[in-house]
Amino acid sequence: MDLEARTPPAARAAPSRKRLAVVLLNLGGPDAPESIRPFLVNLFTDPAILRVPGFVRPWLGRLIAWRRTKPATENYAILGGKSPLLELTIAQGEALEAVLNAEGEVEAKCFTAMRYWHPMSEETAAAVKAWGPDEVLLLPLYPQFSTTTTGSSALAWDKAAKRVGLRAPTTTLCCFHSFPDFSAATAAQVRGAWDKARAELDPAVPLRILFSAHGLPETIVKAGDPYQWQVEQTVARVVERLDLPGLDHVVCYQSRVTPQKWISPSTEDELERAGHDKVAVLVVPIAFTSEHSETLVELDVEYREEAEKLGVPGYFRAPAQNSDPGFIAALAGLVRHARGTGRHLCSFAGPRQCPQQFGNCSHVILREANAGARVKEPA
Repeated sequence: MDLEARTPPAARAAPSRKRLAVVLLNLGGPDAPESIRPFLVNLFTDPAILRVPGFVRPWLGRLIAWRRTKPATENYAILGGKSPLLELTIAQGEALEAVLNAEGEVEAKCFTAMRYWHPMSEETAAAVKAWGPDEVLLLPLYPQFSTTTTGSSALAWDKAAKRVGLRAPTTTLCCFHSFPDFSAATAAQVRGAWDKARAELDPAVPLRILFSAHGLPETIVKAGDPYQWQVEQTVARVVERLDLPGLDHVVCYQSRVTPQKWISPSTEDELERAGHDKVAVLVVPIAFTSEHSETLVELDVEYREEAEKLGVPGYFRAPAQNSDPGFIAALAGLVRHARGTGRHLCSFAGPRQCPQQFGNCSHVILREANAGARVKEPA
């Protein structure tokens, strides 16, 4: 009889599990009033955001940051002088880590890498290297891919990982706009907000859903960025799950920050239309998975005040996902999916990732992000 056969089952060592580092990619936000200006400088000097010749970008980006510091400071003052995004992202990571470790397939640890304020990619990459993972998964908290968000963050991570010598096999999940579990979790939150709004409204007042996403300059979309198309796919899947026959809804875009033409319709224009039509609105932040200044200030304060001025008969807002259990379960499902692809870059975007003219996300990253580091093509 061999040694293993003679050893009682309880005494045998459990097989070691692979160590999986899940890196949550997000925008970041200032953590104190004095960090507002440098946060804005980081944002507006990113070549994926400010698409001007490189010799112009440093001074123009700083000029834009200087001009926006005062209004941004006023907005963050409403939130206590800082963004809540880091704490909310850490909480999402802790919840996801608990689910993944309970499943037992891997030993998982979640890290946070912010694009424009701490912890940024290099410090997070160093922490990941120190932990010693067998594999790394980059999980953007942007459901829809854009070169300005996931694309920029992935390239920043790629450069940071090289600088710190992190060589673990890495998979990047680039988008999940049509992932069924994500659609279901989002629809459940929207339905809860819809039912609450209907209970508070006069039955004779119609209710329209405004699916509000962060806008983009039209030139970026025309250059091949799939973001707008993917936002529309998200809304289509969520509306299917809502199962509200004859639902009055529209996709619109907020947060315009430059004078150039942005994708439309704008959320402001849709509020004006709602006031004219005398319909109440339920605003759904469809491209944000955590509360931050653009939901807690722009939607909850500024647009609410605008709606009142325009005579909108009711203004309601659905919450962002934050650590909603359904959303965390969807993220766990995405981790399983991404690990099973065997590709450096993958997505869960339904039958088609992007329309024909956009190609696949790896091509969009390489062509549009203009940040120097190369990302490998999918296998």
